[in-house]
Amino acid sequence: MSQLENPIVNIADVTMMDRGHGEAFAVKWGRVGPQLGLSALGCAVHVVLPGKKAFPFHRHHVVDELFFILSGEGQYRWGDKTFPLKAGDLVGAPAGTEGHQIINSGSGELRYLGISSATGTEVVEYPDSGKIGVVAGVKNGDFMSATYRGMGRMSKADYWDGEDSKG
Repeated sequence: MSQLENPIVNIADVTMMDRGHGEAFAVKWGRVGPQLGLSALGCAVHVVLPGKKAFPFHRHHVVDELFFILSGEGQYRWGDKTFPLKAGDLVGAPAGTEGHQIINSGSGELRYLGISSATGTEVVEYPDSGKIGVVAGVKNGDFMSATYRGMGRMSKADYWDGEDSKG
């Protein structure tokens, strides 16, 4: 039997958190999935101010993402292409395909829902900065709950590189 008392959350009641970095990145962000008792599906409300980006350009290897533009205008950077965004647009970011990023290029707030498969493990590339992120042991789509989080830059190495071969 479910412990969920109310299976409905109004978007106006979602607790929002500020997140950003420097002048380019700023988003108000609120996780909806946990409030609805979802463990295999992530959902978050995003509010991005004009001229800002919510997150760096990135490519998921495990998680599929779907974005629903609620209001405002922007651009969707997908690989080496850019597409205009407006209210009512549904935008896909299938795992293992192109890098993606949502940019508010309009004059007002850009509001959207981000919906994703919630897995316990993820590998994310950041092509603009050459980084790669790995998480494992994620619970209920909360990446901060991961039992392992690593961010770095890849360099080629042999499987046995650095291992003690003398026994």
